[in-house]
Amino acid sequence: VHLEESGGGAVQAGASLRLTCEASGRSFATFGMGWFRQPPGKEREFVAAVHWRGLPIFYSDSVKGRFTLGRKSASNTVSLQMNSLKPEDTGVYYCVVGRPDTNDDYYLQRGYDYWGQGTQVTVSA
Repeated sequence: VHLEESGGGAVQAGASLRLTCEASGRSFATFGMGWFRQPPGKEREFVAAVHWRGLPIFYSDSVKGRFTLGRKSASNTVSLQMNSLKPEDTGVYYCVVGRPDTNDDYYLQRGYDYWGQGTQVTVSA
């Protein structure tokens, strides 16, 4: 299994970026997919995820209304459209795939079996 992330970069506050993750090695039709991030010097934190059925889509409070997660039905690709970026969005963004047992588990690292290598997002003021 391999998760390939792309789309990171360095931008100024207010700009947009789109991250994409493509999972390969097996079918992930019955797996949830999403994103975590790790700001510099901080713990890894949940960003967004989608239930394997396609709904619901979960967002952290810090990105709700600015980020949009997309996934075509049962596909192995997930995207994260990030608008109105802020310096506090800076970090390494990780694509995740897994089968969380409950909706609450979608917010937790333990809900995911597969992790990408991460892509850097840097937002300057």
